Amino acid sequence: MAQRVAGSDGGSKKTSRVRVAVRLRPYMCGQDDPSEQPCVRGLDSQNLEIINWRNAMETVKYHFDVFHGEQTTQQEVFLTSVKPILPHILNGQNASVFAYGPTGAGKTHTMLGTGEQPGVIPRAVREVFNLVRAKDKAQDDGWNYSVGMSYMEIYNEKVLDLLSPNSPDLPIREDKDKNILIPGLTHTTLSSFSDFEKLFVPATLNRTTASTKLNQRSSRSHAILLIKVVRTQRSLPHRQQTGKLYLVDLAGSEDNRRTGNQGIRLKESGAINLSLFTLSKVVDALNSGTAVRVPYRDSKLTRLLQDSLGGSAHSVMITNIAPEYKYYFDTFSALNFAAKSKLIVNKPFTRETVAVPVLPVKRSREEHEAAGSGTEPNKKKQKDEKKPEQDGSSHSTNYNSLTELSVMERLIALEKRMMSCQDRDGQSVLQDVAESRREIQELKEKQMEFERKALLLSQLAKEKSSSTEEPVFDNTSAPLQRKRPNVTKLVKQQAVVQPLQGQGTLPDGKENPKGVAMGFQLDESVLDQSKEKILHILNTGCLKDLKGLQQIGDKKAKLILGWREINGPFIKLEDLMNIEGMSEKRFSSFVKVG
Repeated sequence: MAQRVAGSDGGSKKTSRVRVAVRLRPYMCGQDDPSEQPCVRGLDSQNLEIINWRNAMETVKYHFDVFHGEQTTQQEVFLTSVKPILPHILNGQNASVFAYGPTGAGKTHTMLGTGEQPGVIPRAVREVFNLVRAKDKAQDDGWNYSVGMSYMEIYNEKVLDLLSPNSPDLPIREDKDKNILIPGLTHTTLSSFSDFEKLFVPATLNRTTASTKLNQRSSRSHAILLIKVVRTQRSLPHRQQTGKLYLVDLAGSEDNRRTGNQGIRLKESGAINLSLFTLSKVVDALNSGTAVRVPYRDSKLTRLLQDSLGGSAHSVMITNIAPEYKYYFDTFSALNFAAKSKLIVNKPFTRETVAVPVLPVKRSREEHEAAGSGTEPNKKKQKDEKKPEQDGSSHSTNYNSLTELSVMERLIALEKRMMSCQDRDGQSVLQDVAESRREIQELKEKQMEFERKALLLSQLAKEKSSSTEEPVFDNTSAPLQRKRPNVTKLVKQQAVVQPLQGQGTLPDGKENPKGVAMGFQLDESVLDQSKEKILHILNTGCLKDLKGLQQIGDKKAKLILGWREINGPFIKLEDLMNIEGMSEKRFSSFVKVG
């Protein structure tokens, strides 16, 4: 597990701000167009200005750590911006250099360069080997160094291994120490700069590029080179420190109206712009000053740059801009992004692991005896091998051999415990061993008794089956039949509703000999009381009381209240028919229900 330890400088510098350098490429428009002038110019080694698009008579000024003008060479860019952070890698800390800017602004030229003018990547790797060689020559250093590399690209939100072109999309993981890992990514150990060139040059050709209207060789992916330096202490406790250097060539933001992208180029441009937009959101979240969520996981690019922006790396961002006026808005947005990025503060620390010492294990008494006589262990092994072959005829004997082995293991463990125990009384340990042996012997005897009984029962069953062919169970009895449900009981349980008929007397006292259906008649006094109660509610009840009546909803209750305020109380129940919507049929049903 990695530990956070103080750096070689004593830990005096606990934070490191992201250093931002701006590089202005030369003016590339033809001489036959004198009307177009540069939209941006440098003032000194740290300041520049750009025309204000709201007012062409004004300019907007920016201040950065370093400004590289049109005449700046590749060597000057490396010495002033990149070289100062490289020694941190040999001290177990991380560093990051990435080029940002619009398409056609010269990012790839800054990072890769040419054979005559190598860029940041070859110069940085050569410098790392020079630092390691200088450390190896120092006799008082006391560390061994090893250098390795990995090379990948992010194409359409897919992480592809450039050292292994046929590899699938690789996942991005995070270990328990918050380190970003890519399982399956090729990592190759390097011994010299020539080994790096043999691997890096062919792998760069595997990167996805295409031609657009603004760039003949436009990068369609983000390329990330990882250089890992591991140093191990020669003497105890064999500490190990790991430093990583990320060299990133970002794809440029594109305006599809000017690049003319279509089809697959349009899809690539959308993925590039989306990842760069997520990168700007990360920068805004880091500069917000509040406890907001930083959207590192919204893009694979920001996931890999998590350590470079707001993490634990010494970071340098080289912003490439173009002077032509047609790149004005791209240049203006790139400068604003660079100005926000220089406010980000990282917290570098040294990643160190300590090898756990392997303690010698005390050998048991039998191992000591075996070491004394070389022939006895072989004899014991032969005896142990012969026992399973002889006892393999039955299951019970196999089980006994297994139990004997487990018993022996337990006894050996107890004897080891007794030998290693120095503080405990030896007599009590011997008593524990004797009790455990006694319990084991009782368990073995019970097991053997159970096996004898099982064997006896199986033999009796075989003899009985061979002597008589009759089945053990008598199947001559009639098969069981499912009891049929009692239909009559179900019929009795059903409820039958019939009209009330029969001989009786009619309400006027006449007999009903023909069985005419007899209905229920309510007492007139009960009906009058119900009407008086309803009339009382109509005259004195509130909206809730009126809605409690049958067939009176919210609308009719409000109409009743309004009618009552205008015309006074209801004299009789029939006055309810004066309410709007209360027909004679509805009134009669209301009275019956009420």
